Amino acid sequence: MNRSMRVAVAVLATAGIVTAGAETMSVQVRSGQVRATASYLGAVIAELPYGTAVQVETPSKPWIRVKLPDGRSGWMHESALIRGRLQLRGGETVQASASVNEVALAAKGFTQQVETEYRKQNPTLKFTWVDRMESYRVTPAEAQAFLRAGRLQPRTAEGAQ
Repeated sequence: MNRSMRVAVAVLATAGIVTAGAETMSVQVRSGQVRATASYLGAVIAELPYGTAVQVETPSKPWIRVKLPDGRSGWMHESALIRGRLQLRGGETVQASASVNEVALAAKGFTQQVETEYRKQNPTLKFTWVDRMESYRVTPAEAQAFLRAGRLQPRTAEGAQ
């Protein structure tokens, strides 16, 4: 390879056009949200179904910048991804995967089984307000409207949580 060809490949690789050797990861939740910024407050730009393969562009724990199959880029939380490609075989179903909520609860060590046991051990505690808060659902559009109304800016990858 001559010098000018090496320089051209280096420039293209730096620009993200050539992704030789990029690590492949797969969505391990029912629906993986791809965000514009490395934050749960970032706008959702795509939702990828279980098993979709993406290319790692920039890991910045706990967020990973990925290239989607359609060529767009965005940020996904590492809990929604697994290294390599997932391949379903005959008889396997998506129900075998964990939901985003289940992954988040498991990361905190708080599963439905743990909650049930905790309620049994603490029968005098009132869970009315906890149950009510758990029932609240905020759509991505509502979250974005809240951010705009409050003139709030999601953190960047460097300061993401």
